Amino acid sequence: MTVINRIESLIRPEIQALSAYKTVPPGECIKLDAMENPYSWPDEMVESWLEKVRSVEINRYPDPAAEGLKKALYKYQDIPESKALLLGNGSDEIIQIILMAVAGPDVVVLAPEPAFVMYRQIAVSLGLKFKGVPLDPCDFSLDFKATCEAIKQEQPAVIFLAYPNNPTGNLFNQKEMEEIIRLAPGLVVVDEAYAPFTDASFIGCSGFDENLLVMRTVSKLGLAGLRLGYLVGGERWIEQFEKIRLPYNINTLTQLTAEFALENRAVFEEQTAKIRKNRAELFDRLDEIEGVEPLPSDANFILFRVKHRLFDPSGVHSELKESGILIKNLHGSMPLLEGCLRVTVGASEENDAFIDSLTKIMAKK
Repeated sequence: MTVINRIESLIRPEIQALSAYKTVPPGECIKLDAMENPYSWPDEMVESWLEKVRSVEINRYPDPAAEGLKKALYKYQDIPESKALLLGNGSDEIIQIILMAVAGPDVVVLAPEPAFVMYRQIAVSLGLKFKGVPLDPCDFSLDFKATCEAIKQEQPAVIFLAYPNNPTGNLFNQKEMEEIIRLAPGLVVVDEAYAPFTDASFIGCSGFDENLLVMRTVSKLGLAGLRLGYLVGGERWIEQFEKIRLPYNINTLTQLTAEFALENRAVFEEQTAKIRKNRAELFDRLDEIEGVEPLPSDANFILFRVKHRLFDPSGVHSELKESGILIKNLHGSMPLLEGCLRVTVGASEENDAFIDSLTKIMAKK
């Protein structure tokens, strides 16, 4: 039997049909494709961190419950003491844990689309049925009526609502989300990955303890290299998910570094304030370029449409890369994202370079 025959006989058809999650190597480009915080730590903070790292007994297993880190998250991230915490190796692992817990024949996972690709990817990889409900094609708001109809018809075990949404950057209507939480027969996971860049949140909501979970990450805050996500929810729900979480999933260096960073939260608050300011300026400058339509964003990126009839969005993306700017090409990924590119809000000089290059490209015809 050949390797191809073995793969076809052993690997589930839905896995064979999937594409692996891929990133583009940036090379020498200015990297504005991955929603990262562009600012590094102050030198004195790095030195203090290195002193702590020197004391780590790397030969020992990490604290399996990460109690010190959890205390820091409660203290510095405004998490209600009445809620329990689950820690994951990034939000991806938390999504996987939740869906592993509900996995079974005919289980449905629902989310508006376009959305974070891992909702669909992980659901399908676990053999679950994924139902995407298209957003409004004009402004990417929730199609509330269609969502309610899909909930009634599909009876999903889990609904994911990103707030703000990725890749569109907008906040869904809060009242509509509250109604979805009320109508949902199963769990509703509000994904607040971009919480540092908006004032809106469900983390302090009362009255939804029965089926509401809030998921966050420290990646967008400026700690993407740590791979740390966390889930906030009722103790009974978290207790079930803890049964699936692999032991020691949060390594010693991540625990120490995240706890240290949270204690120095003023540095990150200053950085996120800069990013918010840069976002507003970048939006206005994009809006001035003929043939470009930026969409309002509450995240650390801006989705924009290339609307000029003479320009192919993929061509614009390629020309930007050739000029040393790497952004995300979403054109062709799904019908609602036709003509769309996404740029991370960078430092001022990075944003200047991006705008200069895009302006020159769009002025060619």
